[in-house]
Amino acid sequence: MKMIARIAGAALLAATVASSAQAAGEGRVEVRGGIAWFNGFGASGSEAVIGVAGGYDFDLGDTVFAGVEGSADKVLATGSEVLWGVGGRLGAKVGDSTRLYVAGGLGFGGGDTSPYGGVGVQQKFGGNFYGKIEYRRYFDIIDVNTAAVGVGLTF
Repeated sequence: MKMIARIAGAALLAATVASSAQAAGEGRVEVRGGIAWFNGFGASGSEAVIGVAGGYDFDLGDTVFAGVEGSADKVLATGSEVLWGVGGRLGAKVGDSTRLYVAGGLGFGGGDTSPYGGVGVQQKFGGNFYGKIEYRRYFDIIDVNTAAVGVGLTF
């Protein structure tokens, strides 16, 4: 439970700092797909996963940004539920088109709550379109990891 509070607190702090500075930024929406793999309770395996996300990134200067995000991800296995997420990210802007970041937040689904942490890279393709690659690890009773690629639009 302490881990959940720390991750949620860090995401809230990043959003508060960015909001109080009234920094400029941009909204984003995306679709993504990839793989989830798990190990625990005597079982292991992998399944495909698809999802959507939306968020807002606040510019905190020429090289730093902080963002908030809401997401919905579905493991494509019979009986699996949608994993809803709320979190934040903090990262570095590399040039005009690349963002490297760390992410953290909480996932909710099937009556369970699980904190997560991850890393990613987002690359603009031109105009308002971007692609990204992201890894997440969910810190729950069962060990779950995801790796996904996504495409999106900034506004």
